[in-house]
Order: sequence, then structure tokens, then C-alpha cells
Amino acid sequence: MSRLELLTPEGLRIDGRRANELRRITAKTSVFSQSDGSAYIEQGNTKCLAAVYGPREARHRQQIQADRANINVEFNVAPFSTHERKKRSKGDKRSLELATFIRQTFEPIVLTSQFPRSQIDIYLQIFQHDGGMLQACINAATLALVDAGIPMLDYVCACSAGSIDKTPVLDLNYVEESTDTPELTLALLPRTGQVNLVELESRLHIEQLKDVTDLATEGCLQIHTILDQVIRDNSEYLMNRLNA
Repeated sequence: MSRLELLTPEGLRIDGRRANELRRITAKTSVFSQSDGSAYIEQGNTKCLAAVYGPREARHRQQIQADRANINVEFNVAPFSTHERKKRSKGDKRSLELATFIRQTFEPIVLTSQFPRSQIDIYLQIFQHDGGMLQACINAATLALVDAGIPMLDYVCACSAGSIDKTPVLDLNYVEESTDTPELTLALLPRTGQVNLVELESRLHIEQLKDVTDLATEGCLQIHTILDQVIRDNSEYLMNRLNA
């Protein structure tokens, strides 16, 4: 598929969205009873499940931090998540890279100093991959951490943006990603606008960087509204159960 087919003269993308439109997002929390916190999110056809355990005693002595909790992230992609049916192990280079990005995104935000000599585990599983895998994982992990009652400075909201024929586009899907479209993933704190993560896939011309970054920022703020409503709805549901 050529780049010209990704964006029609009318400004429509292959999935019918405008350039500045997010994919449909649905999410819920408390999907596991065994974990301390959990969440499930769908961004378009990308489906991610997150589970959080802890704070709990560190399993390995070398992981113990005397002044704070250690955050451990495990990331896995189901073999059936894409049309390639490619099995990706936990030790896969790309999986380890994404797990590192996610851990580094949350380390400054989670108030780990309140839980010295302990460990917080975040497990992430992609069941269907249709683009925006990193952003879906970060958003799911945010919901799961909030569900676990782990204190954080703010929500961490992530969104991707790219450029098709010099037109900034928001929230790339799998087809757009697979055509070497420049893609930038941004994670920020909505209250302050502080940027926690910037990851750029392939080259993006410096003249387009600001527009793409601004669009990704706008997407993060829209996603924050959605995630915040999910948390509020779940809190209201739990309060109603307690009062019943």
C-alpha cells in the first residue's frame, strides 16, 4: 500500500478517521481478583491487559533498594496478536526494550520512596496488536496502578502521532505503522504537561516535529479524560457495592 492511499484527498485515513482523531478507546479496571490492581484497555483493535502486584517483599536480594521500591515490568505479546503468528519470547530484544521504556516512564511518577525494600510488579500482555502497542501498555499500566491504590504524582497518559505526506496524524494503526510512517510516542502528566517519555520510530523531519508533538500532546489530554472517567466510574461502582 502506498503512502498516498493512507490519506485520501478528502483527509480520510484507511480506517475512516480524520487525521486528528483517536481510535475508539474502551477500558475497565479490577478485571482480576487475584492481583492487587488490574486493567484492560482497547485502543482501536489493540487490546492490552495489565496486572499489578505489590508493593510486596522483593524476591531477589539484588533488587532490594534501601530507600525505595523497585519497579519490575514484564511485557509479553501473544503469538496470535498479529497476522504474522510470530512467537515472541519474554527475552525478545523488542519486548525487553518496551519493558524498559515503561519502567523508566513510571519510576519518576510512582512514589516508590513510601515503600522501601519492596517491589512493585507490572505485568503487561498484548492480545491483539493493531498499532500503538507502547501507548496502550502505558495507559493500561496507569489504570492498573491506580486500581492497586499505589500512590502516583499524576496519571501517565500516552499517545502516538506521525506524519503521512507531511500531514500530522494521530494514533497510528498497524497498517500506518507498517508502511514506515514516522511515529512518535509521547507520555506526559496531564496536570503539569511534564513529558515523561518520547520515543520516535524512524526519521521525522525537524520542520514536522513540533506539529506532530503538539498533536500527540492533544491526544494524551483526550486519553486522560477517558481514563479519568473509567476510574471515577469504577470508584462509584465500588462505593455503591459497599453501601448496598
